Amino acid sequence: MSKTTVIGVRIPQKLKEELEELNINYTKEIRQYLEKRVKEEKAKKLIKEINNFMKQIKPINQNLSAEMIREDREERDQNWSQQSSQTPAS
Repeated sequence: MSKTTVIGVRIPQKLKEELEELNINYTKEIRQYLEKRVKEEKAKKLIKEINNFMKQIKPINQNLSAEMIREDREERDQNWSQQSSQTPAS
């Protein structure tokens, strides 16, 4: 089992009585709430870090794949032309 610690919370006596009357497990409720809040804050921090990272990288050209294919074809055609000019004709 993981280590635990105790957190003390002061609430009005009336509220504690109502929680007990209604059989509300306030310990469990508080624990779940705190776990949820930690997850939310971690998510906010991660989103902020991602946004900062996105601001630092330059945008990608929308036609990047088409440009890469075109460059590859031009290079292939150029290599083919060079090879065929070096091959002796029969």
